[in-house]
Amino acid sequence: MTLNLSVLTPNRIVWDSEVEEIVLSTNSGQIGILPNHAPIATAVDIGILRIRLNAQWLTMALMGGFARIGNNEITVLVNDAEKGSDIDPQEAQQTLEIAEANVKKAEGRRQKIEANLALRRARTRVEAINPIS
Repeated sequence: MTLNLSVLTPNRIVWDSEVEEIVLSTNSGQIGILPNHAPIATAVDIGILRIRLNAQWLTMALMGGFARIGNNEITVLVNDAEKGSDIDPQEAQQTLEIAEANVKKAEGRRQKIEANLALRRARTRVEAINPIS
């Protein structure tokens, strides 16, 4: 039995096919979803979506949004998403280093919040390339 997974951003469809299982980063922690999961709606945090397909795990960086699960259909609506395989490792590492430097030099509450969000996004992209098992 499989699940139909759709990952949508405002600009494009990132994923739309059947999967065996997913692990989703929510605002209250990670949840694993298998076929016949109870219906839920949840907020999606900045983090990694792990997708099991043909007994292999794929990763995707998600940048926050919402997910709806029910009747073996999963719809994930996010601000942005990138497949781990589509992320340029050098560019992602450079972005992470810039984000870390910006956190250190941020002044004022607003700059600190924005710098920390940029850092979380950058770390998520790097983790999508190099998933921690």
